[in-house]
Amino acid sequence: MIRSLIAIALLSSVANAASAADPVAGQKVFKTQCGSCHSPVAGKKMTGPSLFGVVGRKAGSVPGFRYSSANQKFGETWDAATLDTYLTKPRDVVPGTSRLEERCAACRLDRVS
Repeated sequence: MIRSLIAIALLSSVANAASAADPVAGQKVFKTQCGSCHSPVAGKKMTGPSLFGVVGRKAGSVPGFRYSSANQKFGETWDAATLDTYLTKPRDVVPGTSRLEERCAACRLDRVS
């Protein structure tokens, strides 16, 4: 449960610093912007992989999830700075990122605007 909340807080803080100070606001942002594709529950795959434990996890490594070849080859471990850059300009971080993976960037830009 705590890891789920950390993932939610991270994603909302990356998207909107004001929401990071308010866990309820962060949960709302996650539910409306990220939750349609991603789950904060460990092992629950949706259109996107579970974001449970995303910080500290190697990119493209959730077992059983089909990532783009670019994301699989990226090989980096997600941290707050890398996620922030990826969510801002995914193809700058992971060249060859799929259009589906770019939807996360579109959601982030919508939240920041």
